[in-house]
Amino acid sequence: MSTSTLDALVAAEFTALADALEPLGPDRWSADSLCAGWTVAHVVAHLTMAARYPADRFAAELAADGYDFTRTSDRLAAADGTLLPTALIADLRSDTMASFAQPGGGMAGSLSHVVIHGLDVTVPLALGRVGADEAAAAVLDQLVAPGGRTVFGVDTAGLALSATDLAWTHGRGTPVAASAAELILALAGRQGGARLVR
Repeated sequence: MSTSTLDALVAAEFTALADALEPLGPDRWSADSLCAGWTVAHVVAHLTMAARYPADRFAAELAADGYDFTRTSDRLAAADGTLLPTALIADLRSDTMASFAQPGGGMAGSLSHVVIHGLDVTVPLALGRVGADEAAAAVLDQLVAPGGRTVFGVDTAGLALSATDLAWTHGRGTPVAASAAELILALAGRQGGARLVR
């Protein structure tokens, strides 16, 4: 996939997520997400950290937590999850998020981040997958790229995975057919994803 295509997909996924969440009332933002202990607002706050924390400020926040990324993420999500939905939507639509490359993962990492966390909020809100098929297929490819286990450690050996709503297949063995959203969630180790039964 070309750099320009990847850049365009990342920007479009952030816009699609903003479009899906913008009409929702405040009560929906306090609903549980698929990330344990986090509401929809917490996940969106986490997803858009780069819009509020330039590299130097985030480095200072990380240093304050002894360079424990999980602790910093949890703390900032808890704090910024109290922001108004309009502010979080503005962050989703920001130029910063549209062009932000994940440290160590680049724009491919950013695409995976927005697609997976997008599903973490849209699926429990019964909105389904709101992004593009091309983005979902690219993230599925990333998830299974290491081989017998996904980047999240999910075992895929002996499974023939296929998406029912787009042209994507992977592996050999016991057939597992599910929507792209269900496969992404399962391969990312989330509850509510497809059942990977051999």
